[in-house]
Amino acid sequence: MKRNDYISWDQYFMGIAMLSAERSKDPNTQVGACIVGPDNRILSVGYNGMPQGCEDDDMPWGRDGAALESKYMFVCHAELNAILNYRGSRNFKDARLYVTLFPCNECAKAIIQSGIKEIIYGSDKYHGTDSTLASKRMFDLTGIKYRRFESDGTTINLNL
Repeated sequence: MKRNDYISWDQYFMGIAMLSAERSKDPNTQVGACIVGPDNRILSVGYNGMPQGCEDDDMPWGRDGAALESKYMFVCHAELNAILNYRGSRNFKDARLYVTLFPCNECAKAIIQSGIKEIIYGSDKYHGTDSTLASKRMFDLTGIKYRRFESDGTTINLNL
């Protein structure tokens, strides 16, 4: 008889996004993303970090100060990294994006252009900001569904 206490697809893919976030070197916010095809196959993953070739130790990681002295002008978000990391065709037709933080407006544009049709997100801590409101507006206009990941409190311990 088969085991009955296995995790759901949503738990599995959000778990991959959460594990990917652990690769981020950002001292304040770690975000992970996992793009999944309609057949439940992982297409790509990403996390927030500096662009390739930009040495992490030479880049600013702070949140305050002048624009060129903070991380915001430089960090590539997890969603965009997942889209750019994909080695297949650039079309994610009918794919789902699992992401630990609701996408900003810049990532929303890339998500829309890539063909992703559903977003499952963990946190929406910036829900009232212009960036998040713009994302939701664009998703609504383009028919992209979004929903919060519903955790049932399952805990998985990994000994690495």
